[in-house]
Amino acid sequence: MPEGSILVVDDEERQREIYRDILQDEGYEAVTASSGESALRLLDQKRFDLVLTDMNMTGMTGIELLTEILRADPTVAVVLITGYPSIGSAIDATKRGVYQYLEKPVDRARLLEVVDDVFCRLDALKRTILGNSQAVKEMIRMILKVGPAPHTVLILGESGTGKELVAREIHRHSPRRGQPFLAVNCASLTDTLLESELFGHEKGAFTDAHQQKKGLFERAHHSTLFLDEIGDTSLAMQAKILRALQEREFLRVGGTEPVKVDVRILAATNKDLDQLMGEGKFREDLYYRLNVIPIVCPPLRDRMEDIAELALHFMRRAALTTGREVQGISPAALQALESYNWPGNIRQLEMAIERAVVLGEIPLIGVGDLPPEILSSSAKPREALGQPATDAAAAGLERELGPVIPEGSWEEHERAKILEAIERANWNITRAAQLLGMTFRTLQYRLEKFGIKRPSA
Repeated sequence: MPEGSILVVDDEERQREIYRDILQDEGYEAVTASSGESALRLLDQKRFDLVLTDMNMTGMTGIELLTEILRADPTVAVVLITGYPSIGSAIDATKRGVYQYLEKPVDRARLLEVVDDVFCRLDALKRTILGNSQAVKEMIRMILKVGPAPHTVLILGESGTGKELVAREIHRHSPRRGQPFLAVNCASLTDTLLESELFGHEKGAFTDAHQQKKGLFERAHHSTLFLDEIGDTSLAMQAKILRALQEREFLRVGGTEPVKVDVRILAATNKDLDQLMGEGKFREDLYYRLNVIPIVCPPLRDRMEDIAELALHFMRRAALTTGREVQGISPAALQALESYNWPGNIRQLEMAIERAVVLGEIPLIGVGDLPPEILSSSAKPREALGQPATDAAAAGLERELGPVIPEGSWEEHERAKILEAIERANWNITRAAQLLGMTFRTLQYRLEKFGIKRPSA
């Protein structure tokens, strides 16, 4: 059965009943409201994953409702239904964050196609970018909002905050998602190598150029190119990137004929570009060309309420890859994780949990399984947390707080999640693996391990 709650808003009773019946027949939870005002009252009482609303209603319009919904919860998907589409209204709705448009009359197949697409994308996004903090909600809202647009996006944030992950999600929510996502770390290459990597070269352009090579700009035609650590490029390279962005063309190294491309650029940096511009190390014209839409990846210390969810996610993933039967994280260990400042952000947390899964005393990750830098910097009880797991003080803290274990045994929990995903994907293993965040081969192995087989017709 599908999972997801839908609010249907229409001032025509017969119309909203038709939508509700179609959705309920497919197993969705569907509730109706006769106006934008009544919809907002329902949204105050309950959270809905999707709001399906008519555009032109008596009283509050669909656009006004859309604005109020996203102001309260940016992660809600809103689909507008209209009988009088116009370019102006479409642009206005897109700017405000509408997820999709449906034109009347809406047939059953089209309605279900859009609804299924909404839930597949939201599920995948929430599985990828974990957390329920306001900072994460705002980041998800921005991804959903800018993904369908053609604009350049500048992703800002400290190292380890997931900037490339955000870039990949923007691409996956764009019309270019059918094409490969291409990326380059600008800080890892010299100017000469980076120029060849970005723009390619002609045969004979330099000593080892035995044949023509297409660069990333050319290979990303009609797709997305992610320029990571753009703040580490030289002024000379910045000038060449700027020209490619402005003119939508470039010269291969050693070439004389310009190559025209249609590429969407996403760029990221952990540097303060304002400071670099002030020091004369970053071009202002490139900055304004890149900074059309900025997205900030918050540091982990600003979203500490997400620590538990992230830690359990990394624990489960490490357990899958290592085969260790880890069941949960103790409250004392969780307290230590939540008391640490995380200078390395999400990447550091992931490594800490992987270390605990590999080296720790299973089935429960305890205080003594965490890296020493986390224990020594944690808030009180510092003395207890700084000792090995066998120390009486730490052990007493573990006993006092008790274990945190996912509901049911770990294998039962894992099997249930796999079944849920495979059924939602209609037994398409590739799609189910994407929903679970696994590789195709890992999911196949787990299906065999748990004896999960597709039922016969």
